[in-house]
Amino acid sequence: MEEKKELTLGGLPWQHAIVAVILCAIPMYWGIQSSSLSGTLCSCFALAVVLYEFGERLPIWNNYIGGGLLMAFFGVALFKYFGLIPTEAIDNINRIISGDDVNLLEFYIIFLIVGSVLALEKDILLRSFAGYIPAILGGLVVSAILGVAAGLVFGVSPTETIMKYVLPIMGGGNGAGAVPLSNIYEQVTGDAAANFYGFAIIILTVGNIFAIVGSAMLNVVGQKFPKMTGDKRTLVRGGENLARDDKKVKYTINDMLGAMVIAFACYSVGRIMGKKILPTIAGASIHPYAYMIIFVVILAALGVIPANIRAGAKRLQSFMTSVLGMVIMVGMGADFDIAELFTVMTPGNVIMAFFIVVGAIIGAGGVGYLVGFYPVDSALTAGLCMANRGGSGDLACLGAADRMDLMAYAQLSSRLGGGIVLIIASFLFSFWL
Repeated sequence: MEEKKELTLGGLPWQHAIVAVILCAIPMYWGIQSSSLSGTLCSCFALAVVLYEFGERLPIWNNYIGGGLLMAFFGVALFKYFGLIPTEAIDNINRIISGDDVNLLEFYIIFLIVGSVLALEKDILLRSFAGYIPAILGGLVVSAILGVAAGLVFGVSPTETIMKYVLPIMGGGNGAGAVPLSNIYEQVTGDAAANFYGFAIIILTVGNIFAIVGSAMLNVVGQKFPKMTGDKRTLVRGGENLARDDKKVKYTINDMLGAMVIAFACYSVGRIMGKKILPTIAGASIHPYAYMIIFVVILAALGVIPANIRAGAKRLQSFMTSVLGMVIMVGMGADFDIAELFTVMTPGNVIMAFFIVVGAIIGAGGVGYLVGFYPVDSALTAGLCMANRGGSGDLACLGAADRMDLMAYAQLSSRLGGGIVLIIASFLFSFWL
């Protein structure tokens, strides 16, 4: 007789998990929790474990909306909106997860990038990155076409649609998109950057919601039509046969240490290039992550990283995804203001944002298919990861689509793709304004 599997929460038997969650939550609600990394992670796990497991088990939500990761994101955002989490705890979570002094999000993304790139064979790596820029441009073009068409229905001119809707949504997020777009607007027009930014960030937020939901829908499409997607690790059709099987490579704790050193070295190269040597190209700021990705790709293409170190990097990535993923989503939810959505929820704005995001899916998926990619994965990374709110949006979209191993491609969209949008915006603002 088959033994009945015990219900677990956060990896623990449910009885132990409930006690642990209560103990972690008491200091947060009593106002005595430490503001240190340890104290803040204690609060995050108290929220993450319950919300994640609820999202994984809630019918419809678990298969069609985004599962546990998205429940952690939206659940915390709603708790914050209704005042169910102490303000001090929200401030600590924001400071630790995405603040300048700690920024656990950056730490998390570093290992996702390095692990996902080094897990691919040279051939599949070079083939996928060679076709990626065309896929991004395909998403941009079709999103502009559908956005302009929707704008005309609501009496918005093509020029205004592209400048105020398409560019902010497809700009690669807030810090790499909406903020520099506002600065370009101010330099060209002389008008205050805040006048552009105020609307741009809100319409970007609406687009981000559609991008997250669209990511969950793409996962469903992949489940219904397996030929449209691969193994969730690579874009190139048939490339899963070339992806490494880490179980065949023996590695030790020492190899994981080596992988960590390599990851931080790659991060440092990105900082050196993005902050000192070549911070801008054609007037557009290039994010250090973009240079980091390029450097990791070069290392992987040259084959200079030993197989055991690559396996160690992949193991580190798996740890970050499975253990820290839900905590990071708590941080993203704590930084998300649901009230922003209500200020621009006019039918015209919502429908225009919707068609722009749909255009990103169609354009990136279609062009991706033409260059040899799986359309689902191309639409997700080259399309929706352009239409979200940058790094946090990438995590939400990949989490909703159950494709965290595609983080390197998502970051290319947010960083290099965002840079392409800034270059385009520099010319368009100068010509139209």
